[in-house]
Amino acid sequence: MNTQIKTESIEKHQIHKVLIPKQEIKTGPIMAALLVAGFVGLFSETALNIALGDLSQIFHVNATTIQWLATAYFLTLGILVPVTGILMQKFTTRQMFITAVTLFIIGTILAAAASVFSFLLLGRIIQAAGLAITLPLTQNVIFTISPPNKRGAAMGVMGLVMLAGPALGPTLAGLILDTLSWHWIFWVTVPFLLFSLIFGLVYLPNVNEIRKVSIDAISVILSTIGFGGIVYGVSVSGDLGWISSTVIGCIVIGFASLILFAIRQTKMETPMLNLKAFHYPQFVLGIVMSFITFFNMLSMLVILPMYMQMALLIAAFTTGLILLPGSLLNCISAPTIGRLFDKYGPKAIITPGTILVAIGYVFYTQFDLDKALWMVVITHIVMMLGIGAVLANVQTNTLNSLPRQYYPDGIALTQTIQQVAGAVGIAVMVSIFSAKENSYLVDIANESTQAAAAGSSLVFTISLVLAVLNAVLSLFIKKPNSLHAVI
Repeated sequence: MNTQIKTESIEKHQIHKVLIPKQEIKTGPIMAALLVAGFVGLFSETALNIALGDLSQIFHVNATTIQWLATAYFLTLGILVPVTGILMQKFTTRQMFITAVTLFIIGTILAAAASVFSFLLLGRIIQAAGLAITLPLTQNVIFTISPPNKRGAAMGVMGLVMLAGPALGPTLAGLILDTLSWHWIFWVTVPFLLFSLIFGLVYLPNVNEIRKVSIDAISVILSTIGFGGIVYGVSVSGDLGWISSTVIGCIVIGFASLILFAIRQTKMETPMLNLKAFHYPQFVLGIVMSFITFFNMLSMLVILPMYMQMALLIAAFTTGLILLPGSLLNCISAPTIGRLFDKYGPKAIITPGTILVAIGYVFYTQFDLDKALWMVVITHIVMMLGIGAVLANVQTNTLNSLPRQYYPDGIALTQTIQQVAGAVGIAVMVSIFSAKENSYLVDIANESTQAAAAGSSLVFTISLVLAVLNAVLSLFIKKPNSLHAVI
C-alpha cells in the first residue's frame, strides 16, 4: 500500500497541468475543428473504393495491387492508433492536432497530384497517419471538456461523423467521378482540412495532461508487428486463400507479438498502453460489442453494394443514391440519440439499437434477384438507425466505465479494436462472398447474378448471428459508477 501511495505521489509530480479555465473553452469551434478533420479522414477511408477499377487501368496495375490503396489505409491505422495512447500523454493537444491535420493535408495533396501508383499509395498512407491521430484525439478532447451527463450528446455528434464519412464516401465519390476526374476525390477535401487547421489554431486549447513518459521502442515494434501482421494477413487472404502459408504465418506472428506486447505492458512501470483498463467489466463488454459492430458495419458497406451491382445489376452511382437515405437519416438522428442516451441511460438506447440491426439483417438474408429497390432502401434505413443507436453510445459507455487517467489508453484500445475489426470484417466477409459465389458457379449454375445473390445471402446470415449475439450482450450493459467519470 505504501508503495502504491508513493508511486501515485511521484506520478502527480510528473504531471504538468495544461488545462485552461473552463470558461475559456469554446466547445462549438473546438468540435468543428476536430470533427471536420475526422469526417474527411473517414470519407477518404471509403471514397476511393468506387474508383479502384478505373485506377487499376489508369496506373496499369492488377486488382491485387490496386487493392492496397484500401488495405494500406487500414494497415496504417492498425499500426499507429495504439501508439497514440502514449503520444497523447507526451505531447500537448495542439501539437497532436496540428501534426494530424498537417499530415492529412500533405497526404491528400500528394495523392491528388500523383502521376504514378507509388505516389498515390504513399499519399494514402500519410492520410491514414493523420486519421490515426485525429480519431483518438477527438474522443479524448470530448471526454475531457464534456461533463459525464453530456458526453452522450457530444459522442452522438461524433457518431454522426463516424457513420457519415464512410457511408457518404462512395455516393459523393460516384458523383465526382461522373462529373470530374478521380483527382478531385482528394482535391475537394483540401478546403475542409484548411478550415479545420485554422479553427484548431484559433480555438483548440491544450486540454490534456502531459506526463514525463518515454516511448518504449520494443513495445512499439511488438505492437506494429502484432496489429500490422493480423490486418495484413486477413487483408491478403482473399487473394492468397486462408490456408496460404503467408496468411497463416502473418496472423500467427501477429497474435504472438500481441501476447508478448501484453506481457511486456504488465511488467513496465510506465506502459505504452495501460492494460488495467481491462480490469473493468463494462469496458471489456464494450470492446467486444464495438468489435462486432464495426466488423458487421464496414463489411456490410462493402458487401451490400456488391450485391446491388453484381446481383441486381445497378450502376455504382445509383447504388450510392439508394444507400443515401439511410445514411442521411442516421446523420440527422445521431445527436438526438446521444441526448436520449444521456437522459435514459445506455441499455434503453443500445439494446433497441442492436435489435434494429438484427431485424435489418433478417431482411438482408431474404434478398434475391427480384428484390424491389424500395425494400433495399427501407431495410438500409432500419439498419443505419440501429447502428446509430449502438455505435457511439457503446463507445461512450465503454469509456465512461474508466477512471480519467485511463482515458488515453482506453481510447487507443477502442480505436485500435475498431480499425482491426473493420479490416478483418471486410477481408473475411469478402472472402466468404467470393468462395460461395465460386462454389455456386461450379456446383449449381453458371449464373453470375444468382451466384452473387447466394454469396451475399451467406454473408448476411453470418452477420445476423453476430448481430443477435450483440443484442444478447447489450442486456448486460450497465451505467458505470459516476465516480469513474468525474473530471
